[in-house]
Amino acid sequence: MTETLRMTTPIIAAEAISKSYSKGAHKVPVLQGAGLRAMRGEFVSVIGQSGSGKSTLLHVMGLLDSPDVGEVLLQGERIDDLNQRARDQLRNQVFGFIFQFYHLLPELSLLENVMMPLMIRYSLREYWRRRKEIRDSAMDMIQQVGLSHRTLHRPSELSGGEMQRGAIARALVARPEILLADEPTGNLDSTTGCEIMELLTSLNQNSQLTIIMVTHDESIAGQAHRIVRLAEGRIQTVSQEDAA
Repeated sequence: MTETLRMTTPIIAAEAISKSYSKGAHKVPVLQGAGLRAMRGEFVSVIGQSGSGKSTLLHVMGLLDSPDVGEVLLQGERIDDLNQRARDQLRNQVFGFIFQFYHLLPELSLLENVMMPLMIRYSLREYWRRRKEIRDSAMDMIQQVGLSHRTLHRPSELSGGEMQRGAIARALVARPEILLADEPTGNLDSTTGCEIMELLTSLNQNSQLTIIMVTHDESIAGQAHRIVRLAEGRIQTVSQEDAA
């Protein structure tokens, strides 16, 4: 792929995505032809009310769910129809995920939680060979999110903001190309939420990390390069001015 083509091809694209869920005997449509594209290094906010389909769109783009209709493309190549092993590999190596609820494993320390994606990536034998490298990578990421003093603490000993920073470190330790963030400030007070947004903005600017973030908060969405508005499972508007 030439450099010009690489620069004009979205790093990630959801094309005409439709998705329904069963509720008893009924099909409930969630996405109805929604589409979203992001260029490498872009920070895109997806905004919409609860039930608009924004989290489902994010999950489909990150291969956590499959579309009924439509395609997900990574650098122009379709990925939603890959086999399970290939999808798992992409989730581990290309995508990073953070959510409103941090999903840190309560029995593990912060350091062990952050190491987990790299531990999963390798066989047991390979992990033991690389264990110092993996630990050092996790420690470096923990330092980047400002939690060096908390490495041996368990999630129950951390504040909400610290847990979310830990979740961000875990999402980024494997050096993903794309970060998918589902209401990353939704469970935090406004001051802590601002701190998390400063961290995400810094990662985007300094590392050219592509970020797609779902939120219902206009002020949070406005910190992205571009806002996509989703209503009733359809893209309604795309605005750069709102994000300026």
